Amino acid sequence: MKRRHFLRSATGASTLWILRSGALAGPTAPSNRLNIALIGVWGRALAHYDWLKDENVVALCDINERHLAEATKKFPNAQTYVDWRKCLDQKGLDAVVCCTADHTHAHIATWAINRGLHVYMEKPLANSVEEARVVRAKYLAKRDKVATQVGTQRHAHENFNRIRELVHDGAIGELKAAWAWGNRKIRRDGYLPPAGDPPEWLHWDLWLGPSPWHPYNPGYFSGGPGANCLQWNMYWDFGSGQVGDMGSHTMDLVWNVIDGTHPVSAEGKGEPFNPEVTPVELTTTFEIPANSWRPAITVQWCQGGAMPNSPREYIDLNKIGHGAMFKGSRGVLVCDFTTRVLIPVGEKDDMTYYQPRSKERLIPPMGAFAGEWVRACKSSDHRTSCNFDYAGIMIEMMLLGLVAYRVGKKLEYDGTQGRVTNVPEANELLCRKYREGWPLDG
Repeated sequence: MKRRHFLRSATGASTLWILRSGALAGPTAPSNRLNIALIGVWGRALAHYDWLKDENVVALCDINERHLAEATKKFPNAQTYVDWRKCLDQKGLDAVVCCTADHTHAHIATWAINRGLHVYMEKPLANSVEEARVVRAKYLAKRDKVATQVGTQRHAHENFNRIRELVHDGAIGELKAAWAWGNRKIRRDGYLPPAGDPPEWLHWDLWLGPSPWHPYNPGYFSGGPGANCLQWNMYWDFGSGQVGDMGSHTMDLVWNVIDGTHPVSAEGKGEPFNPEVTPVELTTTFEIPANSWRPAITVQWCQGGAMPNSPREYIDLNKIGHGAMFKGSRGVLVCDFTTRVLIPVGEKDDMTYYQPRSKERLIPPMGAFAGEWVRACKSSDHRTSCNFDYAGIMIEMMLLGLVAYRVGKKLEYDGTQGRVTNVPEANELLCRKYREGWPLDG
């Protein structure tokens, strides 16, 4: 399937687009819009409707036929599906926007990339270490042909740029460690019990998809459009709890700064293990190798009441529901998604060693988060801020922390091979088992 190519004339005076027909048109021409499949039309998808109207939504897919019917009122020319596997084989697609349940994300991403499609994937990108690695590898093999973006939309806040600049420019001295945390607590005892048959308009088997069979219960769908994921993402077969949920957003504050690679170790501690439900209270710690501008550092994720120590007794980090902290040799930076506080820590740390950037050298704003992806889809330069390389390694690290928590041991990790080298039984937890008919690489 051919993709659109962004070309500039020899003089640089005009921009041309190659369409499927071979005709040329300006970038704002109606015929130059992306042909998009929206998979999962409710929940997070509702936040995309406004900008999707500027493109061609040619396919809609959802396991809930009532939601599907409502979506067709917004996009009446789209073909409809209840099975995303069939949707992805529709002819003429350019791109996919995926807002399904977490346990199908890696499958849809991999299948879409295999078909040469650009992908916008809501977080988390994956539900296991293996899934994260497969999706990332697929993307890297085609990164000059497809644009990808993971829906950590808070990344568009300019505060992300300011935090990166402060750390990279030495405002806290040499970086030593970083933390990210979230305070959400949602407790469940176990999977919901059987509660009759699903309604005829809801395809329960397709919602389960690659996950093991569980009996239907309407409680999995009892939340509102902005938070129904909180009804199911804490169960091991459907999600990764707060690690994949707000962890994807909040660790992004750290990941955007540290230019991290695969961790060389992971350790996880928290409440007693429940084989059905992910932990509420959890602390995972990772050792991240040095790079060209900083030494090796530790990175820690804390959730459910677990917190890093405050840099000063009079600073209450608990008042930041989801935040991050960077510790350097000469100071500490505390932040959330939109604000930041710089704290010199030593008597001689008078900030004279730090020179703020000029206005001209500030990192420019990325603009609309989804808009960046749309532009990348239509350009010959497919780079985006939260592509499947950047986000893939981050979620791989976070999910490795859950493996360390489950085995109760510090893991030594070979990021090149994707294997734990010191605890053989941990390797069995790096992947998920799928139902027949739902291969990860399809």
